Amino acid sequence: MVIVSPIFHSTGFALWGVGTALGNKTVVMRRSDPEKTLAALAEHKAEVLVAVPTMLHRMLALGPDVIKKYDTSALRIIVIAGSALSPALSEAVQDTFGDVLYNLYGSTEVAVASVAQPKELRLAPGTVGRPPVTSRLALFDDEGRRISGTNVRGRLFVRNGAPFEGYTDGRNKEIIDGYMSTGDMARFDEHGLLHIDGRDDDMIVSGGENVYPLEVENLLAEHPDIDDVAVIGVDDDEFGKRLRAFIVAAQDANPSPEDIKAHVKANLARYKVPRDVVFVDELPRNPTGKLVRRQLPAGPL
Repeated sequence: MVIVSPIFHSTGFALWGVGTALGNKTVVMRRSDPEKTLAALAEHKAEVLVAVPTMLHRMLALGPDVIKKYDTSALRIIVIAGSALSPALSEAVQDTFGDVLYNLYGSTEVAVASVAQPKELRLAPGTVGRPPVTSRLALFDDEGRRISGTNVRGRLFVRNGAPFEGYTDGRNKEIIDGYMSTGDMARFDEHGLLHIDGRDDDMIVSGGENVYPLEVENLLAEHPDIDDVAVIGVDDDEFGKRLRAFIVAAQDANPSPEDIKAHVKANLARYKVPRDVVFVDELPRNPTGKLVRRQLPAGPL
């Protein structure tokens, strides 16, 4: 087992504990390095890799010529958690390493809420799958009413045997009928698989229309000239809010703002097209790979 997720992160710590309890050989890395991770997998003939999506993205960015130098044929499981898995990355990982990807979704507050298996990620790339044993999921609207139906978005709540007891300042998460809020918006597709559409407080209201940044980000992540992307809402005199996209261009690529806007316009509703496109060298992320949106400039350009 090779663990490149931070051990202070619940996934890294939990799987290190499981590996230790089972007497597995576990390789941990002080710092994440994509090629050193491949080398560790090959050297130790590791069957399990524990990582976050950003680390997998950087491994794939090494390119096929570098990746094929290392024998990863022993790899049977790649476990990821900690941040959103885009459909494009989901497909790219399994095309490169085989159908071995498991996408865990949960939080410190609600523990593990759902898990997507490799076949489910092939069926619906980017899904977080289904709840494991003892976990129950429910969607509620803003009035606390239960939501059902296919691809109907609602606030995701979880009920299981390992919820937290509250924050140290005395606050707690909202609880409805024993289900605890995750703070995420989600939907179930026609296969009964769960999809996370973003944080409920990330929603942008532009000209009276609701936009979830993750939908636009996932679309732009599929663009061959884009290496990384983030979308936020910024103040706008006419629409209240407008979308601003921050783009990290792929190596040797030189997309224009018009290219970015045209790609969104061709695939999504017009009101989801970013009016601002800003090119940056990198995006602010925390140690587990989560995008830190508050560090992106929202003022005048």
